[in-house]
Amino acid sequence: MAGPLTPDSAAPAGPSGDLEVRPGRHADRRALLVFARLCGLLARRTLLLVALLALVFFTVELLPGDAATATAERGEGVADLARRREMLGLNRPVLERFWDWMTGIPTGNLGVSARGEPVAGLLGGPFPNTLLLGGLALLLTAVCSLGLGCWATLRPGGTVDRAVSGTATAVLALPEFVVAVALVLTLSLWTGWLPATTLTDADGSPASWQMLILPVLALTIPQTGWNTRIVRAALADEARAPHVETAVLDGLPPYRVLAWHVLPGALPAITAGLATSTGMLLGGAVVVETIFNYPGIGSVLASAVADRDSPVVAAVTALTGAVIAVVLLLADLVRDFAAGGRK
Repeated sequence: MAGPLTPDSAAPAGPSGDLEVRPGRHADRRALLVFARLCGLLARRTLLLVALLALVFFTVELLPGDAATATAERGEGVADLARRREMLGLNRPVLERFWDWMTGIPTGNLGVSARGEPVAGLLGGPFPNTLLLGGLALLLTAVCSLGLGCWATLRPGGTVDRAVSGTATAVLALPEFVVAVALVLTLSLWTGWLPATTLTDADGSPASWQMLILPVLALTIPQTGWNTRIVRAALADEARAPHVETAVLDGLPPYRVLAWHVLPGALPAITAGLATSTGMLLGGAVVVETIFNYPGIGSVLASAVADRDSPVVAAVTALTGAVIAVVLLLADLVRDFAAGGRK
């Protein structure tokens, strides 16, 4: 039996006599390159998030008044305001306060609000509710946009294609609050099918799943228009690829060509569009939550801005930014995986 250093166990020689590169080594090298690229992307996005947090923190400080004045009770004098400013640390430089807040993030300490509540506890209930709302809207957006985009692609240039493209263009121009008001009028006030406001249980979550329908639809409809156009364009570009034309010439059914030859190649562009929608969904959720009285971070953020509460505003920005960064990282993984599958 050949030992580990005998010619039988060595890598086979190529035509020039050089050792051939094993496929496993190529895969390992590519995996390391992908990992290094993702680490670089994560580092850059982390730095961008830190810069955004600093901008938010300093912008709140530029608003008229301060947290002590905004949360002062009636009858408090100058001495009371001075004590409140000292208690909140407003007598220290803003850069020092921002640094203290940033250094507390790794330990889960998001600071204390202007009203003396721990920020982590203040967001502990509303933020998961917002994630539930945004997650359902993202899932429904993905299903609807993929379905409509594939339907239009199977009938290029036909009535369905024109109808889907035209409707998507019209819908994506609608702001979330316009869609929300229209849904309340049609599905709640005129028909009485769905509740217009959200009631909560003792734990702060929506009392019924029916109360999620209107807020989710208000977020989904505009983003479905945007992503349907992305899906349609990505599928049209991929349909011109040589391997797709070969599959068509082989006589495969259109739906099979779409599912097995067109859709996999268009998946990175579709995933990137959905990842971009994550930020729009979370941003639109603030408006939609206010309209439907939904127990999310919208009301918390509005109160924090009114109170000039920098730690709360920065904490909301940090949490939403972290969620968006994770979704974008997953989109990058899908793109790299799809690119590796083609090689």
